[in-house]
Amino acid sequence: MSDANGKLVVISAPSGTGKGTVINKLLELCPQFVFSVSATTRSPRPGEADGVEYDFITKEQFRNMIEKDEFLEYAQYVGEYYGTPIKPIIESIRDGKTILLDIEVQGAKQVMQKMPEALTIFIVPPSLKELENRLRGRGTDSGEKLAARLELACKELEEKDHYDFIVVNDNVERAADEIMILID
Repeated sequence: MSDANGKLVVISAPSGTGKGTVINKLLELCPQFVFSVSATTRSPRPGEADGVEYDFITKEQFRNMIEKDEFLEYAQYVGEYYGTPIKPIIESIRDGKTILLDIEVQGAKQVMQKMPEALTIFIVPPSLKELENRLRGRGTDSGEKLAARLELACKELEEKDHYDFIVVNDNVERAADEIMILID
């Protein structure tokens, strides 16, 4: 959404593609970008802090926010809820800021409908084998959850052509540089 030069940039990718790492690189290179902190019902991973990577809330709190229509988008993903509170997005765009949203495919579709002027970027892994290696390397998922993530990743990859741009994350710096060019 462009208003007073503010922009909304949606970045999606299958789990394990490295979008969080790429987004962190973008924020390092462009401190004027603002990362939209999503809400989630999943547990924090090692090193994640509440209010930084996500607002970690209960399923009851999340459902209350849904009832009050407080999300730009939300979805259920591998048994947990994820969503983007709308108020901080609107305020930041009005202030002329470039907002980066790290959201999955279901949520991105909702944003595309509500804010079609948003710039949408889909990050893909260099290969499915590399994606599997990255997910296994995390060591955070059971075999069952890992299989579910890989199955979902294949379905999500089918959606990449609905985005404005596709970026291959074979190198974090190169992917971040490419996205910076697309945002300008």
